[in-house]
Amino acid sequence: MSSVSPIQIPSRLPLLLTHEGVLLPGSTMRTSVDSARNLQLVRSRLLKGTSLQSTILGVIPNTPDPASDAQDLPPLHRIGTAALAVQVVGSNWPKPHYTLLITGLCRFQIVQVLKEKPYPVAEVEQLDRLEEFPNTCKTREELGELSEQFYKYAVQILDAVSLEERFKMTIPLLVRQIEGLKLLQKTRKHKQDDDKRVIAIRPIRRITHIPGALEDEDEDEDHDDIVMLEKKIQTSSMPEQAHKVCVKEIKRLKKMPQSMPEYALTRNYLELMVELPWNKSTTDRLDIRAARILLDNDHYAMEKLKKRVLEYLAVRQLKNNLKGPILCFVGPPGVGKTSVGRSVAKTLGREFHRIALGGVCDQSDIRGHRRTYVGSMPGRIINGLKTVGVNNPVFLLDEVDKLGKSLQGDPAAALLEVLDPEQNHNFTDHYLNVAFDLSQVLFIATANTTATIPPALLDRMEIIQVPGYTQEEKIEIAHRHLIPKQLEQHGLTPQQIQIPQVTTLDIITRYTREAGVRSLDRKLGAICRAVAVKVAEGQHKEAKLDHSDVAEGEGCKEHILEDAKPESISDTTDLALPPEMPILIDFHALKDILGPPMYEMEVSERLSQPGVAIGLAWTPLGGEIMFVEASRMDGEGQLTLTGQLGDVMKESAHLAISWLRSNAKKYHLTNASGSFDLLDNTDIHLHFPAGAVTKDGPSAGVTIVTCLASLFSGRLVRSDVAMTGEITLRGLVLPVGGIKDKVLAAHRAGLKQVIIPQRNEKDLEEIPGNVRQDLSFVTASCLDEVLNAAFDGGFIVKTRPGLLNSKL
Repeated sequence: MSSVSPIQIPSRLPLLLTHEGVLLPGSTMRTSVDSARNLQLVRSRLLKGTSLQSTILGVIPNTPDPASDAQDLPPLHRIGTAALAVQVVGSNWPKPHYTLLITGLCRFQIVQVLKEKPYPVAEVEQLDRLEEFPNTCKTREELGELSEQFYKYAVQILDAVSLEERFKMTIPLLVRQIEGLKLLQKTRKHKQDDDKRVIAIRPIRRITHIPGALEDEDEDEDHDDIVMLEKKIQTSSMPEQAHKVCVKEIKRLKKMPQSMPEYALTRNYLELMVELPWNKSTTDRLDIRAARILLDNDHYAMEKLKKRVLEYLAVRQLKNNLKGPILCFVGPPGVGKTSVGRSVAKTLGREFHRIALGGVCDQSDIRGHRRTYVGSMPGRIINGLKTVGVNNPVFLLDEVDKLGKSLQGDPAAALLEVLDPEQNHNFTDHYLNVAFDLSQVLFIATANTTATIPPALLDRMEIIQVPGYTQEEKIEIAHRHLIPKQLEQHGLTPQQIQIPQVTTLDIITRYTREAGVRSLDRKLGAICRAVAVKVAEGQHKEAKLDHSDVAEGEGCKEHILEDAKPESISDTTDLALPPEMPILIDFHALKDILGPPMYEMEVSERLSQPGVAIGLAWTPLGGEIMFVEASRMDGEGQLTLTGQLGDVMKESAHLAISWLRSNAKKYHLTNASGSFDLLDNTDIHLHFPAGAVTKDGPSAGVTIVTCLASLFSGRLVRSDVAMTGEITLRGLVLPVGGIKDKVLAAHRAGLKQVIIPQRNEKDLEEIPGNVRQDLSFVTASCLDEVLNAAFDGGFIVKTRPGLLNSKL
């Protein structure tokens, strides 16, 4: 039998002082090195050394003393552990330090310290040999992982040299640990027995209801809730399919322990099922006269929309089981699409719920999540029905044209089932997983434009255009609805402020330019705030005058009249008495409160030279007037287009220049050198202000032709004429859309004549009567008629030689 030679450590060892624990022979630990002495040891011995001897260190347990000087070597424990450095990891953040992985080899005793700087080195005496105790390495390693409360016991074990002494110290610790494990095991066993007993007894208690049985308070409450939930399921009027699903789920719920995650999910599902209005509905008010009065009181104008609502009421009165229509109100912002939906619900006597769809890009928002997902919930349709509590509410799907699309699906496609009268009677939400009847719900969608609505979804809705308001309609809306609302919001009364219709017209024409009334509402709010300041200051001054017994009527008064001298309201804060009531708002007060007018009539100034014409454009915000400017210069026959134009509008410009070049002799149009070839040594530049706004569409064709005809003829286009229409290469004028919005824009701009395609003459019936009286309309079928109406005295045509020029 061969003997194993013991491990011999060097007689001189560098000392590593550690305070993170006690390293025992045979155990492994990680220790952080950040002190100056230990850093020097690592750098000098471990990083630069090449032999095995250089990786053996003497590890001394050390408790840092805050009172001791960091420069001096602290008192060293006399027993340490020789260790082998297995791994060295360094880092510079947040400060330079190393992390050592060391394994204990054997113990040693310090004979004497040979040097202290830059790191301590001592002469040592080896105390034991590792091969004597081959089965104790694992025990030592486990003892080395003792917590801080056993730190002193670990040091004592380290100091014990003989095997007998070590057994005497370790056995009490092991006995104490065994007792702790037995106690822990006993506690766990009791808890498991209690859980089994609760699971076994719970179904019996639910069935037998033994009097006097002792139950936990939470269990009683949960039991009562489940019993109540079961009663609701039995008494609910849900369809047979939904009832079967609920009965099945309540049976599963009874068998589940509360600790299961599925318990809460199933309970929430059942609570939703019993709260849904499967057969609960409201009774419609079918008085047509009362409905007409209510709609007229809530909204001015909007005749087409009101007519459609009254038609639905009339048919609903004749047929009780009429399916709800799918309406879509399309119009610019601020014209009252959302508020009309609320008024429709009020008229019918139904509940109202608004669902904002702007920016929604997940189809689960419509159809809900499947219950297998964490955090699953029903879609907005089912959740809205739960909120209103009836199955025939008015649902307003706001901003349906701003739906998005993402990896989570297309919500617009999910709406196809919701908004299809032939399918929504059997709508299945992913969360419910049972059918729900949506046929009695009145869906109203709103949009600014139909261009971004998918064709399949657009086909399922009845489109009702809600155009912008005329100036007269805005005045009526302001005095019927907006001004009373602002007075109430600002705590004012009609006895304190008066806003004449002339002032309202000034606000509409000079401070706002919109199809709706939102900006008008904000301007009225600014006026009310300014008057509220004056009223509050006047009450404060009146109180001061009463307190000082100043005679009533002394001082100056304020009264803003139309003929009064312009004076800022803010300049009268030093008056001794409050202003005379009511405060009358005129143009001078508007200028003081709102500042200089934002929009001035610049049409005549813009058309003071040839090469400028006024077109009409449609935007999602309503109709707008659009200037087209042209200039020519010497060049190589190039056409330059600027103003953020789309491809269709660029093609219209090329069509216009081609038609004019082919008819130059007919209209006697020449370039600067007198040639009928308009692009001979001539460049043309067409610009469409404003340059930052993207423009596209074919309706600017007639405007471009008129602008270029003005440029090459040197004649001015009439400053009170606007036009719209698509052109062909043969000079025909084709119909375009948005006629009503465009005509209203021309009326807002103060123009007097509008040129439209002849095939759009039918659209003039939608124009309010007062607008038709203020404007004259020219319906054109060809460009000859457009040019004849756009210039004063008509456009001169070059006739056959020998004859005088005649006018169209």
